[in-house]
Amino acid sequence: MGTVEDRIRALGNRDSLFRELGVDRVTVAVSGVTILALVARLFALGDRVAHWDEARVAYWILEFAATGNYEYRPIIHGPFYHHVNRLLFDLLGAGDGTMRLAAAVVGGLVPLAALALRHRLRAVETVALALFLAANPILLYYSRFMRGDPIVAFGMFGAFALFVRAIDTGSRGSFFAGVALLSVAFTAKENALLYVVTWVGATALLLDHRLFRARDRDHEWTAVLGSYARRGWNGALAWLPSLLVGAVEFLAVIVFFYAPRAASEDGPGLRKAVGEPAMIPAVIREATIGTWSEFYSLWVSGGHQDHAYLPYLADFLVTLRYGALALCLFAVVGFLVDRYAEEGPRDLVSFAFYWGFVSVLGYPIITDIKAPWATMHAIVPLAVPAAVGVGLIYRWGREGLAADDWISVGMAVLLLLVAAGQVGGMAVHTSYLEPQADGNDVVQYAQPADDIDPAVRQMAAAAADERAGADVLLYGEFFVDGDATATREPACAKWFNALPLPWYFSLHDVEVTCAKGQSQLSSMAAGGEIPPVVIVRSSQESVVSAQVDYESTTYKLRRYGTETTVFVAPEYADAGDAARQGSAGDGNARVSR
Repeated sequence: MGTVEDRIRALGNRDSLFRELGVDRVTVAVSGVTILALVARLFALGDRVAHWDEARVAYWILEFAATGNYEYRPIIHGPFYHHVNRLLFDLLGAGDGTMRLAAAVVGGLVPLAALALRHRLRAVETVALALFLAANPILLYYSRFMRGDPIVAFGMFGAFALFVRAIDTGSRGSFFAGVALLSVAFTAKENALLYVVTWVGATALLLDHRLFRARDRDHEWTAVLGSYARRGWNGALAWLPSLLVGAVEFLAVIVFFYAPRAASEDGPGLRKAVGEPAMIPAVIREATIGTWSEFYSLWVSGGHQDHAYLPYLADFLVTLRYGALALCLFAVVGFLVDRYAEEGPRDLVSFAFYWGFVSVLGYPIITDIKAPWATMHAIVPLAVPAAVGVGLIYRWGREGLAADDWISVGMAVLLLLVAAGQVGGMAVHTSYLEPQADGNDVVQYAQPADDIDPAVRQMAAAAADERAGADVLLYGEFFVDGDATATREPACAKWFNALPLPWYFSLHDVEVTCAKGQSQLSSMAAGGEIPPVVIVRSSQESVVSAQVDYESTTYKLRRYGTETTVFVAPEYADAGDAARQGSAGDGNARVSR
């Protein structure tokens, strides 16, 4: 068995080999983590049934693809997915996996941001940061989810890392790449603006650090403040051309994404403006001032935040405890150890901790619903001090190894193994084993608890059959409002109650009809007009079972409650058998034959 010196010498030889290949161990390690992160996000990406919110936006993307018409609607946030997923649907076909592909790729690549911060972190801290970004259960789950939050969280963190690198190295390329990520984040969801506000606040606290230390060194705080003001001004002047180009870059991205499209409607549209240059000012105005006005009227002054704070904070903390406990504990340890280190706190670590801590306190104020995905915005910055905490344990073990202190080595290894096991086990459980279950606290309420893929296959089979009449009947007041003038399809449905079903109706060209009451259902039965698939709240399934001799299965259309029964004509029942065997739900769907 070799000595400690032999092991260190072997590591040195390995470093020499990496240098000969033009890489280093940190780059290789982070690249490996990134590959694993991509695989983890792409694996079985389409298995989970669409969440209510995913289905809502995906339906509108299909409508945009069909009509070519788009205008900003703040209730469904930014237009990122409308444009990106429209392209992906054209290239790869529409589906649950395709609609999540952009979020999965962005989430899989975000560990690379650790390399942009490596000059401010130790080697092991850089790798630990990449691991946290790759494996945290909440980040993993919601990077397999079509929503603006992962694009904002990962895009803004990547932009931040590139801006730090640009400041430290003077790299204009890093700056422009950061502006691109910042711009894209703003196209996904409006809360990207809060990141900028948080960054300003964290910067002010870093300045306060320096002013406070100035007193300990017998320096006048006003002189120190003036010195930093001059440095900031001179730096801004030196960067002025790049800042102006960056502003144009940001505006161009915003206008491209937010500009209305009016292929078959009157009014300004981006493509129309190409042939009608006089329309360009109107398009820019709608994409900027018009967008801001719509956003402000709904999300700032619209009353969506009129709720009690403490219940939302409690829900936020419960989610963090469930899906980010190790990361949060390591973040506190890393922040405190770095803050009281002999050489003083590092700006990056303090900045990221302030950013994350304020997000923990602030997001329960601004969110309109209790949503686990909001925790992403705190977890991502807290990954930086968490990586410092992991680095502390690693150094403790390494120093113990050098001193033949096997107790310290054992304790360090045990702590790291327990943390890795907890994170890895929870990630597998939440994203692959129970991605829809009620007992999974990472799951938001509007996620169907059961896998409805068997019912979707049965509806698709009915739609593919060349037979007269509708394919699906929605029955009862919960699913039917009778408003045939609604622009959404099916027009007769209480559309939001029925989600995610309308997404699957549209995806498979399912023709839907409705019956609100028993008399209407009886009339359809008498005329032999009941479609081969009938969907009804389980509380009313006896009304339907009295009219049809169909097989039935009961599903939960939400994380809990909203039990819904799907009746299927015998000739289409077998279409769902293969899907039922591979269910991604919690296994509670009830089948009656």
